[in-house]
Amino acid sequence: MANRKNLLGYSEKKLEQFFLEINEPSFRAKQLLKWVHQQGELDFSNMSNFNKPLREKMKEIAVLIPPKLKQVLVSDDGTKKYLIELDSGSSIEMVRIPEKKRITLCISSQAGCALACTFCATGAQGFEKNLTADEIIGQLWLANFHDKEDTPITNVVFMGMGEPLLNFEPVMESAEIMRDESAYFLSKKRITISTSGLVPQINKLAERTDVSLAISLHAADDDLRDIIVPINKKYPIDDLLNACKNYLTVHEDKRYVTIEYILIDGINDSMSHARNLSKILSGLACKINLIPFNPFDGCDYKRSNNRNIEAFKKHLFDKGYITTLRITRGDDIDGACGQLVGNLKKATKGKKVVERQAIA
Repeated sequence: MANRKNLLGYSEKKLEQFFLEINEPSFRAKQLLKWVHQQGELDFSNMSNFNKPLREKMKEIAVLIPPKLKQVLVSDDGTKKYLIELDSGSSIEMVRIPEKKRITLCISSQAGCALACTFCATGAQGFEKNLTADEIIGQLWLANFHDKEDTPITNVVFMGMGEPLLNFEPVMESAEIMRDESAYFLSKKRITISTSGLVPQINKLAERTDVSLAISLHAADDDLRDIIVPINKKYPIDDLLNACKNYLTVHEDKRYVTIEYILIDGINDSMSHARNLSKILSGLACKINLIPFNPFDGCDYKRSNNRNIEAFKKHLFDKGYITTLRITRGDDIDGACGQLVGNLKKATKGKKVVERQAIA
């Protein structure tokens, strides 16, 4: 690739600057975005509205290269988990979740994670690297164009491997491409950034974008959250919830913040935990997403029993909260929430490998 620039992760603004620097009109940016992100075209030779001299110039100075897709697993419920290899040698995973009215892509923002949340296999893996913008948007490109028969992605959630707000600029650049009408044209409601609670970055996020915000909460008091989500020691719950309120204040049209709460047997799933949760969320416009814990090797946590889950949900509902219970999807391929590790060598649960292919 030598010194050629990979333009896959360039936003329209960056592409306009790129074309101006090579003495081409800025409108070429929209043309390139449409070829790449709407048509799936990566070969400059096929971009018919580029004149021949420009096509030849582009081949000399630029490339369009998504990350390498190494393996795809398909769950019995139709969920797909993709293993992706990065140029650095690190691996990441993304998950495609089919639902009745939408197709959601859960993407990664880092290889590994430094926050060490105790319910999460990614955190147990440790941190390897931040992803570049082309490695992040490349996941969406692969999901849309690798298999032409797949329905296009309608929703993107930054809930895969890593803490998105610790890789702020590449995440922002990727979200900008997702929303661009010349690219994927996803509305702000169809893009969700989830964070474990980095308060300064949430406030910074409020200044940069108005996509949907989700908080990985999982406990209603600081002592317990310090254990489950260790970053809480630096940014305790009161500070975190105030940052959420600020986000909603800055973006007055935002209806709510999503609160994610994993239910772990005997740890955070009692009625007293439910009561505390309903109290601390009072005054915050929010929707609560309850998630039964998904087990992984090396973790002693267990999934809450159905009786506790239903009682927990009923209490929140009775207190007036919009409360949903996330249906576990893809757990037979270790593709459920908290199970992504970027390594498919531990496949031991009858997973079916349907594809093994690298994309140049």
